[in-house]
Amino acid sequence: MKVEDVMTRDVATATPGTPLKEAAVELVRRGISGMPVIDEDNIVVGVVSEADILAKEGKDGRGGGGFLGWLVDPSDPWLSARFDAVTVGDAMSRPAQTIAAARPLAEAATIMLDQRINRLPVVDEAGKLLGLVTRGDLVRAFARPDEEIRSEIEEDVIRLALWLDPGAIEVTVTNGVVTLAGEVPSAADAELLPTFARKVPGVVEVRSTVTHAARQELVSE
Repeated sequence: MKVEDVMTRDVATATPGTPLKEAAVELVRRGISGMPVIDEDNIVVGVVSEADILAKEGKDGRGGGGFLGWLVDPSDPWLSARFDAVTVGDAMSRPAQTIAAARPLAEAATIMLDQRINRLPVVDEAGKLLGLVTRGDLVRAFARPDEEIRSEIEEDVIRLALWLDPGAIEVTVTNGVVTLAGEVPSAADAELLPTFARKVPGVVEVRSTVTHAARQELVSE
């Protein structure tokens, strides 16, 4: 499963010149926690999030502060740079961490965890916005039905990735637990099959009793 399979295509966006108050209203109205910032050519130049806007409520180190002032460190450069922000361009995080639509979901999950972010703008080769993938999208992909998981393993893993005959491998999936049985031509195939299956979104565990022809020949000798 790829990013384009789960991404949201109708994405709320802002421009660098959008007033920060207007961006905050849009986040509240849509019930979202952040959105991409694009230029006049639809190229992603940053991301504005609740954290960027809440920095306006932080203490500025000059004796003032809002209701969240006690939560933050007034000496933090990130906070100081955002306290006086008026537009989205002043407050947004840049450069934006993005991902291509054809990348696997596992890569999106890794980036979000490593960078501690909740969303990734999806872009084309020129950096133009195509959509948005969020942690929620990844969770929904993980919760997909067992039948979808089985179908993807048979088609994308066994047939397309490993060039094996799907009919030679029995695939069953129960509550995300995958069981593989059958015979493949080589030891490498027998090792790669469960490894690739574990990367399919929604897979909780893989149990394999797959053997390979080379081993059977060795035993028969």
